[in-house]
Amino acid sequence: MLTAVSPITIAAIKEQAGEIPIAAAIAAQFQSRATRTTKAGKPYLELAFADATGNLILKIWSDSPTYDAAAALADGTIVRLEAEWTQNQYGINPNHLTWHPLDAETTADFLAGDPATRDKQQRDFADILSLSQSITDPRLHALCQRFLTQMGDRFRRTAAARKNHHARRGGLVEHVAQMLRSAAALCPVYPELNRDLLLTGVLLHDCGKLWENAYPEHGFAQIHSLHGEMLGHIPLGIELVNKLWRDLLESPAAAAWANLKPAPEETRLHLLHLIASHHGQFEFGSPVLPRTPEAFALHHLDNLDAKLEMLRDAYAQAHEIAPGIFDRVFPLPANLVRPLPKTGENPSVDSDRSDQSSAPDN
Repeated sequence: MLTAVSPITIAAIKEQAGEIPIAAAIAAQFQSRATRTTKAGKPYLELAFADATGNLILKIWSDSPTYDAAAALADGTIVRLEAEWTQNQYGINPNHLTWHPLDAETTADFLAGDPATRDKQQRDFADILSLSQSITDPRLHALCQRFLTQMGDRFRRTAAARKNHHARRGGLVEHVAQMLRSAAALCPVYPELNRDLLLTGVLLHDCGKLWENAYPEHGFAQIHSLHGEMLGHIPLGIELVNKLWRDLLESPAAAAWANLKPAPEETRLHLLHLIASHHGQFEFGSPVLPRTPEAFALHHLDNLDAKLEMLRDAYAQAHEIAPGIFDRVFPLPANLVRPLPKTGENPSVDSDRSDQSSAPDN
């Protein structure tokens, strides 16, 4: 057992593990269990764990000494996972795995979240507040403030996705903050963009995920809700914005907006279009296609930030199959190539970890 080793994060184990085993402990919360069968008919379990930095799937084979304990592990249990960790193109492998529950003090530290992730999300939320305050249309400004006031706590513990990108508690804050910073930088370059509308659309485009990808007040296991499963985040987002907009028009402040142009209904319709079209294509879940400059900009900002997050994660766990070439990591479409460093800087992919994974695993 690794009793003298402080637990590291899931993100850290993905970055550090390669072909050469590393002994480490991870504090993580058990999320779910699925029973699978190999092509040869051998049963095994897939256990999903999570912490503040991400998710981890572990395979437990039927002949493993931990199989029965894995089959009995209760959802939401917070444990210390100890193993010699390796990684190949199929994922993370724990050798000589053991686990035990955390004590009360260590559990409290775990639920407080990884300090680096927590600090980043606090800075991101501060940027969200600042950029939302910069919206000059009084109706859109008031709408954003109402959302952040009423839904801010839930927003701050929501993921941007269940997998693939920003799939962690608070990931939606990170995703929205980066998109807002990008949108604010883009608007001066393309003056035809309505900055107020675009920033509002960025803030609210995924607000339905507060039900689709939410987390409890304490813990890192995503909640499954009937609303999220049966409607999805786009219809839920449209419904939430309509509710907030109606409440806004019934507020005392609305009397001062009577003569504002464009009219409230036109403004609301354009905002709803951003939410409805932000996936960009019917096959990706958009009920309508982008039809305005802001809708096209929002779709591409959303896609860009998601893809770059996927790339960061892929480089952290990719298996190097030849010098500078990394095996494909789903859902990216092809093998990755080591990025070109900026002049005078070190390579952006950890060469020490990559060198451990230089040969394909058979």
